[in-house]
Amino acid sequence: MVNLLNFSHLCLAGSRLNIFVPKFTMRLFWTLILIVLYNGCSSEGVNSTLPVRPQVVNIGCMLSFNTVVGKVTKVAVEAAVEDINSNPNVLGGTKLNMITLDSNSSGFLGIVEAIRFMETDTMAIVGPQSSVIAHVVSNIANELQVPLLSFAATDPSLSSLQYPFFVRTSPSDKFQMEAIAEMVEYYEWREVIAIYIDDDFGRNGIVALADQLAKRRCSISYKAAMKPEATLDDARDVLVQVALRESRIMVVHTYPSKGLEIFSMAQYLGMIDKGYVWIATNWLSTILDAAGPLPSEKKESLEGAITLRVHTPGSELKQKFVSRWSNLTRKAGVTGPSGMSTYALYAYDTVWLLARAINEFFNQGGNVSFSKDPRLTELNSGSLNLDSMSIFHEGKLLRDNIFKVNMTGVTGPFSFTPDKNLFCPTFEVINVVGTGFRKVGYWSEYSGLSIVPPETLYSKPPNRSASNQQLHSIIWPGQITQRPRGWVFPNNGRQLIIGVPNRASFREFVGKRPGSDSFRGYCIEVFTNAVDLLPYAVPYKLVAFGDGHNNPDDTELMRLITAGVYDAAIGDIAITTNRTKMVDFTQPYIESGLVVVAPVKEQNSNAWAFLSPFTPRMWFVTGSFFLIVGTVIWILEHRLNDDFRGPPSKQIVTVLWFSFSTLFTAQRENTVSTFGRVVLLIWLFVVLIINSSYTASLTSILTVQKLSSPITGIESLVNTKEPIGYQLGSFARNYLIQELHIDESRLVPLNLPEDYAKALKDGPSRGGVAAVVDERAYMELFLSTRCQFSILGQEFTKNGWGFAFPRDSPLAVDMSTAILKLSENGELQRIHDKWLSGIACTSQNTKLEVDRLQLKSFSGLFFLCGLACFLALLIYFVMLAFQYCQYYPNSEIASESSRSGRLQTFLSFADEKEESVRSRSKRRQLETTSVRSMDQDASVNGSRIDRSEIYSNRVVSFGESV
Repeated sequence: MVNLLNFSHLCLAGSRLNIFVPKFTMRLFWTLILIVLYNGCSSEGVNSTLPVRPQVVNIGCMLSFNTVVGKVTKVAVEAAVEDINSNPNVLGGTKLNMITLDSNSSGFLGIVEAIRFMETDTMAIVGPQSSVIAHVVSNIANELQVPLLSFAATDPSLSSLQYPFFVRTSPSDKFQMEAIAEMVEYYEWREVIAIYIDDDFGRNGIVALADQLAKRRCSISYKAAMKPEATLDDARDVLVQVALRESRIMVVHTYPSKGLEIFSMAQYLGMIDKGYVWIATNWLSTILDAAGPLPSEKKESLEGAITLRVHTPGSELKQKFVSRWSNLTRKAGVTGPSGMSTYALYAYDTVWLLARAINEFFNQGGNVSFSKDPRLTELNSGSLNLDSMSIFHEGKLLRDNIFKVNMTGVTGPFSFTPDKNLFCPTFEVINVVGTGFRKVGYWSEYSGLSIVPPETLYSKPPNRSASNQQLHSIIWPGQITQRPRGWVFPNNGRQLIIGVPNRASFREFVGKRPGSDSFRGYCIEVFTNAVDLLPYAVPYKLVAFGDGHNNPDDTELMRLITAGVYDAAIGDIAITTNRTKMVDFTQPYIESGLVVVAPVKEQNSNAWAFLSPFTPRMWFVTGSFFLIVGTVIWILEHRLNDDFRGPPSKQIVTVLWFSFSTLFTAQRENTVSTFGRVVLLIWLFVVLIINSSYTASLTSILTVQKLSSPITGIESLVNTKEPIGYQLGSFARNYLIQELHIDESRLVPLNLPEDYAKALKDGPSRGGVAAVVDERAYMELFLSTRCQFSILGQEFTKNGWGFAFPRDSPLAVDMSTAILKLSENGELQRIHDKWLSGIACTSQNTKLEVDRLQLKSFSGLFFLCGLACFLALLIYFVMLAFQYCQYYPNSEIASESSRSGRLQTFLSFADEKEESVRSRSKRRQLETTSVRSMDQDASVNGSRIDRSEIYSNRVVSFGESV
């Protein structure tokens, strides 16, 4: 209303002045008035929709000033606040007022500081530095809706699901543990030992490591937890227990202040030496970057260690900040180590992230307003002043803007994924060597391990294949470059308890010495020779499994390994699918599949043995082709060859004689036609192959002893209803029931080789079995002295025997390598010949029924011969038909009154000798020429001659010639 009155007064004054002021001056006056009014209305419109930005906003910062990380991050945070406040374009003139408090690495002080922040209308808090404190303060931040931005609380369990107002502005330890797990897999290790501080930070980090290792079939074999306030004596006690373990891969996840103490004690105990692998999380790279040159004694304790450092790609922004660092630390008056670290870079970017989010917050109309929490107001807090804490009304809007920020900072591209983690976290793999360290590669969630910066791979499709994972060579503890095995047998005096099947039969494989606890046999000698090849001593004790009267169940022995009763098992243990789910097996040291053994009888030759080489169908087809080929040759030769002419009876005899005489290639008749010779040549080749095969098969039948059995293999055995024997305790029983679906009532357990022989001799009719199904290794030993039985058919399973160890046991891998060495140097064959020499009944002169020659073996030859006959006849009849049409004019063919007459004429023509047809054709041509000459003479003389008479005479002449 005031603006309108002012405007009317101005108009009135303008009208009065109009009398005295020139027209041009009045126009200029009104223009200025309109501009002023427009600006006033515009300003009023903005103020009506957006609140006025405050001149200052409060943000908190919680650090531990007495730590290496706290010192450098305090400098970075203050530098970021100074840079933001000096640039009015960042917050539109608003200044950041940062209140920095020292939590002194105490969770209790962290709570107190958080409460103090809430009393001063703080919009957001940068920090805390510790994951343990972050767990506590996050609950307060959730309650009061104040965003909590931490660049150092890397505990993976600090998630936005549980703590919606917690914002992690650096990579979570989940990714760091994934990188370590991929390195473990890359170097083909299977177990690691985790050394960590037993608090939220340490425990949750190791849980994440265990999850990542499990995805790669690796594991943590021992967790060495240390209390947060552990002394050097505590570290020594923990490391002594670690040294007694098998694994030599150490993963140290702790704080910088404790990490160096652990490494110093490990060096004192001789654990920074050849064979050990030490992998430290990024606490070590933080010390190397921020603490400056380390003393020589501390440097020696880190020799050969591997650590991770968050990778920040090079950029102009980063270079400028790094170049300012010495001036910033000098200006802040920092004493002691103050080198640059990745924590300082992320702390600097965290403040900038918050500033950009606050700016967007104000652009969206956000208002900095707080109110008392009614629940705290109602609470009689006494002197604690809890009711002074206020709820930030629009904290959710600020939090959402924080997660939406997409900027480029000194750490590179800075944005969040939908699960509230930083986009594409990457790490550098650092190897501590000599007086410094060197970069040996990178890890990123996008590309895995690589030797090139991950940002150069983002433009390519992700490739996580094993062949694409690479790292440069590493100098390990002890100044060695060869990859450590990562596992040794612990020198703690404990013997391996190894279970050995105490068999009742086939003791040549494994058997207990009478009157002692020792064992002997083929399997035992293979094991002892393999153990001797290991590069370390393995104390062990063999313990019998079973009573020695009945063969034990090997599957139950595998279960006892899983239960921890035995540390391993050796003996004649078949490797099966179900057992591999419980234990790890070594490389098989002998092949042994299931076979069928049954009684066999000798078959003597008889009067009709010469028919045995061919099957009846083969005999029939062969005889048919003899007749077919003979007939084809007769057809092709009949019009040309006098040997294939004559009375019908003679021609039939000729065909039969010619056909079967090709067996001896001594035909009396010669072939003269081209097609006949081609067919005969192909047929003689077929006869040669058939004759040779027949001779070879008949020789084998008459000279080799032949055995027969109604059972030909597992297929015929399954189709019967007769009982089947199996070895007691063998996996054969479950295989026959589960895989071949044989009724359990048909299976008969047998214990000793004598039981086998008796059951097979008695047969089903006298309470025995029709056949025995067992492993080939046993059956070959059984048949060595029992020639009346034989293996029928082929092996129907393919497995072997191996030594069993607990899952993921490194000893299983080393024993497999030793078994391969035994095989390569011939020692395995020598042991086999020593214990399992000479199978007496295996002879080249004894075999089961000889396979008869089948028709399918010669089907190709018969097809070629039949095709040749067909093509030859086809071409022959086409040529014959063409000749017939040529020698018999159409008028003569048409003169025949009936179809049968024309057919008879064609058959007579086909039966006629070709030489006679050609001579008659020649005479016909001469007569035709003479008639034409007479016609011409008659025409010249003007005489008329009856042409019918001339043709009549020609017909008579043709008849006489016949």
